[in-house]
Amino acid sequence: MNARKEIFIVGVLLVLSGCAVGPNYKKPAVPVPPEYRGVPPDQAGKSGVASFADQKWWDAFQDEVLRDLIRTALTQNYDVRIAAERILEARAQLGITRADQLPSVEAGVSAMNERIPKTVSIPSIETSANQVSLSLAWELDFWGKFRRATESARASLLSQEWARRQVTSSLVSDVASGYFQLRELDLELEISRQTLGSRTDSLRLTQILADGGATSMLDVRQAEQLVSTAAETIPDLERRIEQQENFLSTLLGNNPGPIARGTKLTEQPHVPEIPAGLPSSLLERRPDIRAAEAQLIAANAQIGVAKAAYFPQITLTGSSGFQSSALTSLFTGPAGLWSFGGSLVQPVFAGGRIRSTVKFTEARQQEALLVYQQTIQQAFRGVSDALVEYRKDREFREQQQQLALSAQDAARLSDMRYRGGAASYLEVLTNETNYFAAELGLAQAQLNELLGLVSIYRNLGGGWQQ
Repeated sequence: MNARKEIFIVGVLLVLSGCAVGPNYKKPAVPVPPEYRGVPPDQAGKSGVASFADQKWWDAFQDEVLRDLIRTALTQNYDVRIAAERILEARAQLGITRADQLPSVEAGVSAMNERIPKTVSIPSIETSANQVSLSLAWELDFWGKFRRATESARASLLSQEWARRQVTSSLVSDVASGYFQLRELDLELEISRQTLGSRTDSLRLTQILADGGATSMLDVRQAEQLVSTAAETIPDLERRIEQQENFLSTLLGNNPGPIARGTKLTEQPHVPEIPAGLPSSLLERRPDIRAAEAQLIAANAQIGVAKAAYFPQITLTGSSGFQSSALTSLFTGPAGLWSFGGSLVQPVFAGGRIRSTVKFTEARQQEALLVYQQTIQQAFRGVSDALVEYRKDREFREQQQQLALSAQDAARLSDMRYRGGAASYLEVLTNETNYFAAELGLAQAQLNELLGLVSIYRNLGGGWQQ
């Protein structure tokens, strides 16, 4: 009969230890569009094509110097290193939380010798006590408080891991964008210097003509304006280039310094159309969405931790060891001692603390759910914005290219007309100014097209794959 009782008690304990109060996590349903808004008409209905973001970053960006810069940044950037340390913190916190499920065992050794001096009525007394003990304490996780806490800590660790990938993705995009901006400034500086050289030659020729009486000083002054217009852009561009190098150096984890150059801005390879892929795959690829879901899982598990406080806390304690007044007889004779017991503590009145804690965790869970849904919504918007940005920037660049060609031809013809005496230098001034502005505008348009490419890659969740 006693054996049956013991089997029954053990069975009950096993059943109770297997349950955990609080809601189990269920992935929330979110509305997912069939395809991204902003997809070009010729790509509509082709969402099954592999996404551009599935490519590794070293395949997405073909400039070898840019690849080296990204590799350096991923190794040395402080944000990436800080994110890695946060993962170690979360992993250690998981170990601390998981240890609460296990019994704690402590061993102790003590020795005390004491002498009480003689008094009028009491003779002197000497005592000696030596003890070796082993103690155990175990709070049984009947209601799943510690298991839910471990579940929450594990989800928090996962969130930090996805947060690190988000930092990596952002860093790859930031380095690529910064590098393209640097190459665009290099192109503007090259255009400005070439323009300054040609205008300086034109000024010299105009001065010779004026000295010979073939033209007026007004033409000379207008030629000087063209030279000054080109010259004044150079110091500003040199300032911006150096500041951009400092920015990139910081991303690389270095002190401010020069940055290596690779392929020219106008020769950076990129495809006209970017495949976006299935919108549903964005939920699995974007690191910020995965991090937000992990935070939701952690908040959901904390509800179980809070609800477990409604139920009794059951703790088992035990100790055993040896105690003797002499070390020689510590492990012999009747020196052994032991104790075993258990306690049950049931909350009776806590002033509403437990109920308020449960409501607090439920509100936190709802907040995490809304953040998760908001993150998904913002992700879809980001992709759509990037798709239309890249497509329209490409169309704008094509028009700007035509404008630059037309302005170049107009400047050439006006110069020929001036040299032939058929036009004033004012016409040359106007067309040269327009051509210079068109060249700089084309460089900016080429940059915007490449930045749109980077934006698509980042918003689709690319760049963190290693």
